[in-house]
Amino acid sequence: MENEPQIRLAAFIAIFAAMAAFELWAPRLERPEMAGALKSRRWFVNLSMVVISSVCLRIIFPAAAVGTALFAEQQGWGLFNATGVPVVLAGLIAFIVLDFAVWLEHLVSHKWPLLWRIHRMHHSDQGFDLTTALRFHPLEIVISMLWKAAVIIALGAPAVAVLVFEIVLNGMAMFNHANARLPLKLDRVVRALFVTPDMHRVHHSVAPRETDSNYGFNLSVWDRLLGTYTDQPAAGHDGMRIGLTDFDGPQTSNLGWALLLPFRYGGTRSGQDPNGSIGK
Repeated sequence: MENEPQIRLAAFIAIFAAMAAFELWAPRLERPEMAGALKSRRWFVNLSMVVISSVCLRIIFPAAAVGTALFAEQQGWGLFNATGVPVVLAGLIAFIVLDFAVWLEHLVSHKWPLLWRIHRMHHSDQGFDLTTALRFHPLEIVISMLWKAAVIIALGAPAVAVLVFEIVLNGMAMFNHANARLPLKLDRVVRALFVTPDMHRVHHSVAPRETDSNYGFNLSVWDRLLGTYTDQPAAGHDGMRIGLTDFDGPQTSNLGWALLLPFRYGGTRSGQDPNGSIGK
């Protein structure tokens, strides 16, 4: 699928523009870190991070997810390739399994100290808008791709389904990180199946028990089924603190600081209070 990078880039630009317009039209929170100079510094770091991560991924893993699916198909690897499951059914199952795999990876990145050291850079953003969805350390992007590649090979997932999943995952991440207001009744309807901005914002709270919940990016059912769902932040969306209490201040909007954060000491594990108990 030679035009896969162009398709994904076009989709990214379109969705980013739409979410940026949505934030301007109906902002959910009005805070200094999401306006003016502070917003500019945050956006510079977060957009730089996605560029660096994309370059690293293409160097280390040039085939990416879609290329992995094509290779598995050529080799006859994976469940679907071995059993001849119809492409449409295989694609639907692959999408659902990949979504659960991403949910599980996210959960584990909060539970395993080494992975948390890398993932906490995402949570160190003191604002919350669509660019937060792009703020992942290059190490985490590479690890995530290796995990997805293993799942894709095991399934023998159709390449088209993998492409659709990657586009939807990126788009939904920008949507549910958006500083945008959905009408409350609409939010209730949408979050019955999909993750909304109000649902995922809870996950970026400084409160351990709220951070240790709402791990989904696409489907909301995994958190509901597996007991990690929190409906609303205790302090309310307007009153909740966003970020990490251990890493607070202007340095979080510095690119060098963000890139080096996985190698810095300090900071409790996600979901952990000062006496060492894990939040449930």
